[in-house]
Amino acid sequence: MRAEGDSDRGARTSLRPRFTGRFRSSGGSSADATEVLDAGVAVAAGLRAPAGSPVAVEALRRLAGLCGADAAGLLLPGRPETWWGPGREDGVALGRRAHGRRLSEDDLLALPLGTDPGPDAPVLVLGGGVPHAAARRIAGFTGDALERARLEEGEAEAEAARLRELRAQISPHFVYNALTTIASFVRSDPARARDLLETFAEFIRHSLAARGDYTPLAGEFRSVEAYLTLARAVLGDRLRVQVRVAPEVLPVPVPVLALQPLVENAVQHGVEKTPDGGLVQVSGEAEGDVCVIAVEDDGPGMNPEHARAVLAGTAEGAGLALVNVDRRLRAVYGAEYGLVIETAPGAGTRIVLRIPRFQPGVVVR
Repeated sequence: MRAEGDSDRGARTSLRPRFTGRFRSSGGSSADATEVLDAGVAVAAGLRAPAGSPVAVEALRRLAGLCGADAAGLLLPGRPETWWGPGREDGVALGRRAHGRRLSEDDLLALPLGTDPGPDAPVLVLGGGVPHAAARRIAGFTGDALERARLEEGEAEAEAARLRELRAQISPHFVYNALTTIASFVRSDPARARDLLETFAEFIRHSLAARGDYTPLAGEFRSVEAYLTLARAVLGDRLRVQVRVAPEVLPVPVPVLALQPLVENAVQHGVEKTPDGGLVQVSGEAEGDVCVIAVEDDGPGMNPEHARAVLAGTAEGAGLALVNVDRRLRAVYGAEYGLVIETAPGAGTRIVLRIPRFQPGVVVR
């Protein structure tokens, strides 16, 4: 079945886009090469769009242009087909018959994608008599783009799972103690109870209900201040706090819940385990293009080997929140960033978080 307005084979030829022949030619001007590269980038981005969407169709139009095809289709398992150009019905039918092997019919070519395509592999269909060498190259490019998109989707799902795990690790013991403390002030000091309840609501809003991947560092510090206010209400004079933040780092976007788990760790392991309590210091400053956040306590500290095991995720029963934060930071910014633990027995613990002040793709939405 031909698309509307497609009366014969000549009509197909007339629809060839303006990149015809460039993908398979070895020469060409630098302007042509730039156009081809730009088209390749646009195609790779468009293939991440939902199947059948206008963005995905436009990606196939540009993909067809790279190899001189007058029609292109993409069939993904469990998703609607995406098609650009004439001959949709014939092309889709051919693609569905491919079952992991290359098929050709008239001027249509179906190419399963992937290094070892099985019966459920994605299939690229090209129309217009595209030479097999060019078709193989464009199929390889398409398969790589889809694989990158799949990996990025997997990383996004992993990031969401890590954030859910961090939220689940917020201490129920702390929540219970905070609410019990607030309740104790309801009759004796109603104004303080109201203030603490509003602080608790702010803490819960940021920690459990924040949307999006990133938040300004100012938002993280507000959550930290809310947590410390509640912790001081619970611990009283046993907890002393100092917070110093340079204004220039407040707009820096950071992953949600990158800072609060570090402060909670300092309170739980540096203050609550010490009979006389202790001091928690939180600081933030810019060192050139790097944002440096430090959370320090004067508690019992730990063996440096144990600290290394905590960040490696091999320490039994401790440090899961720190591991989670460290892995999230390194996944976003690279292996040179993340957490560093400075500690020794009897010397307290200092956790340093380093991230770039500016990172492509890291924005607050």
